[in-house]
Amino acid sequence: MEGKEKKLPDLFPKETTRRGFLRGTAVAAGSAVAMATVGGLAAKAAHAQAAAPAPQTNGHARIFSSPLARRLAKEAGIELTRINGSGPHGRIVARDVEEAKSGKGLKAPAAAPAGAPSIAPSISDKQILALFEPGSYEIVPHDGMRRTIAQRLTASVQTVPHFYLTMDCDIGKLLEAREQINASAPKDKENKPLYKLSVNDFVIKAMAIALQRIPDCNVSWTESGMLKHKHSDIGVAVAMPGGLITPIIRKAETKSLSTISSEMKDFAARARARKLKPEEYQGGTTAVSNLGMYGIKDFTAVINPPHATILAVGAGEERPVVRGGKIEPAHIMSVTLSCDHRAVDGALGAELIGEFKRLIENPVMMMV
Repeated sequence: MEGKEKKLPDLFPKETTRRGFLRGTAVAAGSAVAMATVGGLAAKAAHAQAAAPAPQTNGHARIFSSPLARRLAKEAGIELTRINGSGPHGRIVARDVEEAKSGKGLKAPAAAPAGAPSIAPSISDKQILALFEPGSYEIVPHDGMRRTIAQRLTASVQTVPHFYLTMDCDIGKLLEAREQINASAPKDKENKPLYKLSVNDFVIKAMAIALQRIPDCNVSWTESGMLKHKHSDIGVAVAMPGGLITPIIRKAETKSLSTISSEMKDFAARARARKLKPEEYQGGTTAVSNLGMYGIKDFTAVINPPHATILAVGAGEERPVVRGGKIEPAHIMSVTLSCDHRAVDGALGAELIGEFKRLIENPVMMMV
């Protein structure tokens, strides 16, 4: 990161430090940790990792390290708990950080605490590196955002029972409406249109209205009860260097397409510059992930808790369809809805994606 230090926006700040590093994950050596039953190499690796000595501390859970080492570790995005200290009494010094940057003396991440989601152990860094010829690779340390994404989405896949529903949507009318709306958009003083709608703007609006019409899908699972949300707060995945973030269009069901378009352009620009405020990307009731601009036909997305659903949107393309017994070309877009089966059952999820299809195929219904 260049210039003045900037706050790194993480996806789930309640579980990360100010810099985005995961916290509260260390357990004492030898403590019992729940994990899936595995065999062979992975089990041996997990046992060896659990038996590794804890970093030297000063008796107050603070790791012995020099100020320079702490600064270098922070700049490199390496947690001090993963660095082996070579100084007096195991103190971490600058040369230890430099070695950790190249992968030498870097410990595997600490095991999850008791009561945390069970994660199957994997082979160690050392065992992975042994599979490749020395000098044939370089090690780029993970930053806080990458670690947060990995931890949260791994937990989602392991704890949230996903199921998937796919539909093909005819977006011919949508493309016509989009062209007409953009052509009639008012101009500014420089004769530039005040807005330019994208297909994704229609997708956001359609998903927001669909959730209002199928309110039992506009929920979040908690152990104590189901949260039923009054508004459709739509998170939209935005790719950025080193990861992604989901700025949220609040109360999207109440906003016009032009307002949604303007908000998304602003969010996307500030997200890539890492200037989003926490309240602009925390929470939400569902999310949209669109890879259509990359030519992806269809895919499945991982639910981002506390959401109960996420819509994966593929590319709109011309495909042959049968109408009235005749084969005709049509602009078709495939969408896949991922559902949390704890909160949304199959029939209910089918209602939601069916309502989305009706809206996206008849965009005039979104403007009433």
